[in-house]
Amino acid sequence: MVVRIRLGTGPKLRQKHHKNQHVALAFAALTTPAAVMALVLAFWRLAADLRFTGQFPITDGLFSHWQIWMVAAIALQCCAILLNRYGKPEERFPKTVEQRSDTRLADSRF
Repeated sequence: MVVRIRLGTGPKLRQKHHKNQHVALAFAALTTPAAVMALVLAFWRLAADLRFTGQFPITDGLFSHWQIWMVAAIALQCCAILLNRYGKPEERFPKTVEQRSDTRLADSRF
């Protein structure tokens, strides 16, 4: 005796390309203030070199140079931009008018 079990077809599985979008957006939100802090430290070190402000707390080593802080600020902001793009992959501009969600034209009754 042969018993066959027939199962119905369920929804097709599809791979998610952007699995951690919410994590990327969270890190992007935290990376931008870190970039601003690095930029402030770069300007503080530059102002300390020009004797506009008091002494910079880090007097020797790699992080005692304002160029390092400036590069760190630029790198952090670039990472924040890339993480935002990964977190929100939608198109910026629709290809046709039919793709827009609000198809109502500006000075029109239609």
